[in-house]
Amino acid sequence: MEVMEAIKSYENVVAFGRVSNSLEIIRKDIIKINKVVYIDKLIKEYEHILILASGDPCFYGIVQYLNRQNIVIEKIMPGLSSFQYMMAKLGKSWQGANLLSLHGREENLDTIKEHKFSIILTDKDNSPSSISKRLYKLGIEGIIYAGFNLSYEDERIIKVNIGEALEDISPLSVVVVENAMD
Repeated sequence: MEVMEAIKSYENVVAFGRVSNSLEIIRKDIIKINKVVYIDKLIKEYEHILILASGDPCFYGIVQYLNRQNIVIEKIMPGLSSFQYMMAKLGKSWQGANLLSLHGREENLDTIKEHKFSIILTDKDNSPSSISKRLYKLGIEGIIYAGFNLSYEDERIIKVNIGEALEDISPLSVVVVENAMD
């Protein structure tokens, strides 16, 4: 409710593509941006803005960028993260899980060997299919769950054994690795 009220009451609301598209029902004048660097310009132009972004704002999210730019954040109102959503869909506890982001960065996948569960944010270069192949080459056995378009009408969750091929439906997805571990 608090977020809904903020969307309705703020004079200037900025959102990234997917978010702005899904909120057009609530408000038509949302300023759409597709790159985080445009926020700098908007902050100089407007005194107060509400920034809407998908994902967890504090896990490789918008907060890190704003802090690096010395932009004052008055309040953070997070929604349900894709990690929470995916694990709830799978009905699995995720305390102690290894959390990784391959969204625009590389990570050492060897750490997956040490955890029963690893949860990974992906991108077009680090797709669920490529992650499955990389894990297989590392000798990791278990199951991969790939969640695409989570919480949208065309949501899909695919389950395969590590090393098996799977269809990369969308460049942005969440991968859960359930390590067989000895």
